[in-house]
Amino acid sequence: MSRRDQKNRKFALMLTTLVAGMVGVSFASVPLYQLFCKVTGYGGTLNTENVVAPADVSERTINVRFDSNISPDLSWRFVPLQRQVTVKLGEQTLAFFEAENTGVTAQTGQATFNVTPFKAAPYFSKIECFCFTEQTLAGGQTVPMPVQFFVDPEIFEDPATKDIGTITLSYTFYPAENDEDDRSKVKVSARVQASHKG
Repeated sequence: MSRRDQKNRKFALMLTTLVAGMVGVSFASVPLYQLFCKVTGYGGTLNTENVVAPADVSERTINVRFDSNISPDLSWRFVPLQRQVTVKLGEQTLAFFEAENTGVTAQTGQATFNVTPFKAAPYFSKIECFCFTEQTLAGGQTVPMPVQFFVDPEIFEDPATKDIGTITLSYTFYPAENDEDDRSKVKVSARVQASHKG
């Protein structure tokens, strides 16, 4: 083998390793980003642990806008049932999204969320949310997805947030990790069965 062939093989191996690493990172990016945001509070990730609504409800109000997104890897339709609500500070509010599996097979998704402007995130608390757990929808199934939340009255005491008039709560649904694994196993199993028949 010539020196040039050795260099070409080494280069091909490095490229293959780089591509494999990039694919691995792409599959791990969503859970790693969620963990990073949860630990640091970056990206408008809000507090969801041991949340208790304030005892006093203020007469002051703020608008909460809802946004929904879907990964192209999910055959779902996902929309807020109301685009915006006006809430009293400290008041528990219930809002609904709707998800529909437009495919024919069951799919499991996990929603990530954030709040913008980012500086409002510490004052936005969710009590109950479909995003806390994975959601499995059968083919053709449509389900309501509730979220119960409140906005802390202290948002208007903070000089950095006192002028905020609208908060946007945004969700993006991605295929759940184990759902991707299950679908890969089904595809491999189908290929193996087809090769045995041929």
